[in-house]
Amino acid sequence: MGKRIERQRQEERIERGGQSLPDKRAARRRRRKRSEILSYTVLILLIAVFAVGIVLGVRELVSRSRGDENTEDTQDKVEELFSSEGELKEPEPVSSEPSVPELTDAQKLDQIVNAGIEVMPLEDKVAGLFIVTPEAITGVSTAVQAGDGTKEALSKYAVGGLVYFGKNIQSKEQVSEMIENTCLYSNYPLFIAVDEEGGSVSRVAEAGLAEKAPSPGDIAAGGDAAAAYQAGISIGGYLAELGFNLNFAPVADLANVEGSCMEGRSYGGTAESAIPYVTAVAEGLKEQGITPCLKHFPGIGSSGQDTHDGMASTERTLEEFRAEEFGVFAAGTEAGAEMIMVGHMAAPALTGDNTPCSLSEAVVTELLRNELGFDGVVITDALNMSAVKDYHDSAEAAVLALRAGCDMLLMPEDFEAAYQGVLQAVQEGTISEERIDDALRRIYRIKYADRVGGE
Repeated sequence: MGKRIERQRQEERIERGGQSLPDKRAARRRRRKRSEILSYTVLILLIAVFAVGIVLGVRELVSRSRGDENTEDTQDKVEELFSSEGELKEPEPVSSEPSVPELTDAQKLDQIVNAGIEVMPLEDKVAGLFIVTPEAITGVSTAVQAGDGTKEALSKYAVGGLVYFGKNIQSKEQVSEMIENTCLYSNYPLFIAVDEEGGSVSRVAEAGLAEKAPSPGDIAAGGDAAAAYQAGISIGGYLAELGFNLNFAPVADLANVEGSCMEGRSYGGTAESAIPYVTAVAEGLKEQGITPCLKHFPGIGSSGQDTHDGMASTERTLEEFRAEEFGVFAAGTEAGAEMIMVGHMAAPALTGDNTPCSLSEAVVTELLRNELGFDGVVITDALNMSAVKDYHDSAEAAVLALRAGCDMLLMPEDFEAAYQGVLQAVQEGTISEERIDDALRRIYRIKYADRVGGE
């Protein structure tokens, strides 16, 4: 009975599509096996992909590493080439424009000077040739300060410089302020001049503003050229401190006749004895920023007469001048003197007559310019001296001096008349404007020299 019932149930399950328990278990085992195989297969595939990735990555790293090494090697080689002198040079820049040589200091200075002169009106050019006292342009009896009167005067007359004497000097503060204001009022740079030779001709020292230097005669008597140099340093130092920039010194004359007008003011009677002292003083002044002016060409010490008082003359021959006096002036210019003052003494052996040397073309142009080769500033001695004013009016003397070859005119007796006379001579063609420009070029080479840091 029981067995029949069990068979009946199995038949019913078969009819319903069911399976027996043993069959189900067998089916599950088969499915599990298939899953395990599939999982192992996927795992193997993943491991293979991962391995391939690792291999490719390692190859890339190796490749990059080798590339970096190659780059570093290349850079090292380039740097080695650049650091090797002569092996690799930077190519020169190619320019279609021609190269312009660098200007010398002298050429730069000439450019500055010429540019300044080109824009100057004729009236200022002519006025710039004069060095006068402050009284000559202001009309006051004694100038001890520079105020509105000086400012107006310099606006009307653009003179090239002013010269001061003992009456203008009261104290350090006074003279310094006067000079400073004067320079501020001028539209152009000024020569601020003084006679400071040492000894009896010492305008500043005699006013008590500095210790007086020994006279040229005393220095020479000491036999030590170093004392002359020290005198130049000392004089130049206190002049520069006060505002001066031009000294009418040293004396280059030779006191070579009995009763010479330059006795005591000269450094000797021969070129050999005087040259060491003249050059030493000039060098000392230059080192202190003071322009030295040698005086009085061609050498008035061979006369016993004084041009302040009237005509003075000498019997000295041209050969004697060449053998002695000319050598002193040449040595002084070699020592740095850029200005020479020509005296009013008559030297018939040089000029053929009693014409003052300052007004003689034979002396100024033919001898000083051409024979001695001097290309600095030539200035007259004071034109208010009797040796000139007793024979020529102010306008005539000024024109004659310029035609002779002088560049600057010192202290005419009547400045206004001299100025107008020169201006008229240029306007009428008696003196060319180029002649005026030529003089101004020499003047401004001195005044502007510091703008190019040298000469």
